[in-house]
Amino acid sequence: MPFPIADKLVVAIASSALFDLAETDLIYREKGLEEYRRFQRAHEKTPLQPGVAFPFIKRLLSLNGKEEADRPVEVILLSRNDPDTGLRAFRSMSAHGLDITRGAFLSGRPPWRYLDAFNASLFLSADQTDIREAMRRGYPAGLVLHSDSFVDEESDDELRVAFDFDGVVVDDAAEQVFRTEGLSGFQDSEAEQAATAHRPGPLTRLFREIAALQQWETERQQRQPGYRPRIRTAIITSRGAPAHERVVTTLRAWGIRVDETIFLGGMEKRPVLEVFRPHIFFDDQMTHAGPASGAVPAVHVPFGALNETED
Repeated sequence: MPFPIADKLVVAIASSALFDLAETDLIYREKGLEEYRRFQRAHEKTPLQPGVAFPFIKRLLSLNGKEEADRPVEVILLSRNDPDTGLRAFRSMSAHGLDITRGAFLSGRPPWRYLDAFNASLFLSADQTDIREAMRRGYPAGLVLHSDSFVDEESDDELRVAFDFDGVVVDDAAEQVFRTEGLSGFQDSEAEQAATAHRPGPLTRLFREIAALQQWETERQQRQPGYRPRIRTAIITSRGAPAHERVVTTLRAWGIRVDETIFLGGMEKRPVLEVFRPHIFFDDQMTHAGPASGAVPAVHVPFGALNETED
């Protein structure tokens, strides 16, 4: 049976997250729309270079098989360009072997309007305004942070995805306790609620769908002897004991197993991220996502009270 888009894991992505647009953005800012349009037309047969989210998208799409029944992943291009200036992005996707067939060119209109229509569980962009607007309206979104240091190893076909816990996988209620009552108050609160699962967060749906995709890979291995599951997940959180128990309670309540769960107890995240080497890492705090972007593809999820104060 083919996968209807309603049953797929769908990621919507802006060309600013998928490709390196530093040169074209500079032309647009310094010389205006018409010069930008002429430049894109003149170079529309020259593929754009991969951007920060490219390794994640490439590996995600590689999970699809040739048969429609083995294609549980869909990626949608959502672009503020018009079709004329956006042609280069579609040609670049084809040149890089990315199987992306659906997209919307919106001529400057906000892309979040189409997230429900495409059933997207994540929207990625390097445009901070678009991401914050999407989040304010309740859509799952993340700001892809600039990085020059991550080297994608072509010989490595695994897809590794890492999540912060509070404010990403679950809501920020515990973080708010930490902010108002300090570490001891936070630990006491989490110990008291150790048997109570957290409420969902902004990327809960994506988190669940990746877990379901891992289960689908296991079933595919049973159908296709020799097939090797390639997704590996991690939760990398600043929590430590005794606040760790509620993480386990939540995962059990949701019926989800994570390959690696790392409780740092306040340590910096970058050193462990350099070991796990995710192809994408989601965190709601720039104090973690910013340094991480120097080592791995990092995404800031501007969710919750902490980020409201940063607007």
